[in-house]
Amino acid sequence: MKTRLPLILLLNAAGVALFLSWFLPANHGFWYAIDTGVFSFFNQQLAVNRPFLWFVAITNNRAFDGCSLLAMGALMLWHWRRGLPAERRRIVLMGLVMLLVAVVLNQLGQKLLPVTRPSPTLTFTGINRVSELLSISTKDASKDSFPGDHGMMLLIFAGFMWRYFGQKAFAIALIIFAVFALPRMMIGAHWFTDIFVGSLCVVLVGLPWCLLTPLTDKVIDAFDRTLPGKKQTI
Repeated sequence: MKTRLPLILLLNAAGVALFLSWFLPANHGFWYAIDTGVFSFFNQQLAVNRPFLWFVAITNNRAFDGCSLLAMGALMLWHWRRGLPAERRRIVLMGLVMLLVAVVLNQLGQKLLPVTRPSPTLTFTGINRVSELLSISTKDASKDSFPGDHGMMLLIFAGFMWRYFGQKAFAIALIIFAVFALPRMMIGAHWFTDIFVGSLCVVLVGLPWCLLTPLTDKVIDAFDRTLPGKKQTI
């Protein structure tokens, strides 16, 4: 992968513009209406739609987070099984690099974005909370929900799928993102903009420097040379 600087700068500009469109206006401008509208719609459903209540309770249980890891692992495993031995090793190493990138970008996003915002369930009064409606362990609140770290990880995974496995894997990864990130918003543990502004802007600014340059390839090569395991040529 050669460095695609014009595209990198374009994506960076889009990420910065997206964040500023939310951060600079008083009370977050038009984004506030979207945030409150989305939260109100789903929060009202919790009181009148019992199947939906159970759905968001289960999909926000900590155990369900493991299902997102299984889904991502299954997609990578499908490509791993189709590869030659050397390709299989590189897929494993790519997974390690992806986790490293996710940790770094998440930490940078949390530290560098000048925002501390509680989830809508901790912002409004007189609302429905799943933890009060059902006796089931579930995550329905966050003291600092911006940017959404879960959504960020899933978007980074989608980016790596596009870079190393192509558009079909990218499309499947976006479906995984929707299935496992949106329930956080439905239950009120995240605002709409925690994911579609916070997570997305961090990914747009940070991830292109990893995937649209030789950086991740070089780190994979370095891991291939230094980590134990049988090295094979294709």
